[in-house]
Amino acid sequence: MLLCRSLALLALILPGLLTACLTGPPRELGQFRAPDLVEIIKLDPTIRLDIRYATADNFTGRPLYPQPRAFLQRPAAEALVRAHRKLKAEGFGILVYDAYRPWSVTKALWDSASEDEQRNGFVADPEIGSKHNRGCAVDVGLYDLKSGREADMPSDYDEFSARAYPDYAGGTPEARRSRDILRRAMTAVGFEISENEWWHFNFKDWPFYRLLDVPFAEIAP
Repeated sequence: MLLCRSLALLALILPGLLTACLTGPPRELGQFRAPDLVEIIKLDPTIRLDIRYATADNFTGRPLYPQPRAFLQRPAAEALVRAHRKLKAEGFGILVYDAYRPWSVTKALWDSASEDEQRNGFVADPEIGSKHNRGCAVDVGLYDLKSGREADMPSDYDEFSARAYPDYAGGTPEARRSRDILRRAMTAVGFEISENEWWHFNFKDWPFYRLLDVPFAEIAP
């Protein structure tokens, strides 16, 4: 009986210990495309940035990026530009909160999250890695072309609640309409929405890119 309890306890704590010991992305086997990270605003400077992880205005309360910059693998970045340009007909433009994220930042986010936040899937497990680490995920909202104001959504960005779900039925009709306009524009160009977050979109080619931990300063211009 004592042995069974000891094994059960070990099974509970071992994953956490393994995650704490990680110093780099998990090893991946297979063939991958060469990374081709491009800075989004160099493809279209009318896309706006609000990179929260370059400031203390995020759930960790501290900056995690040295610069407010946003990169994606080239096919994903080009698709984002197409969505942005199509949205002009709706009176909106794309506002980017986050894009390529070095693996070490995913590890820092995981370490800062509560057990509930980890369990509910609001942060990526560094043992698996994030599609952000592949340069194929982007967190976006909308801004109004006339006023320049950020469009209201049913929840704040990075809010860990049911209001963040893309099918959440609450909030104002205007907020739900903006959320749904964003979703239609992004899915039309090859992105898929996260089941937990209205702002998080994964590009369809993500399986072809390796997990990366390249700092922004080392990305070729």
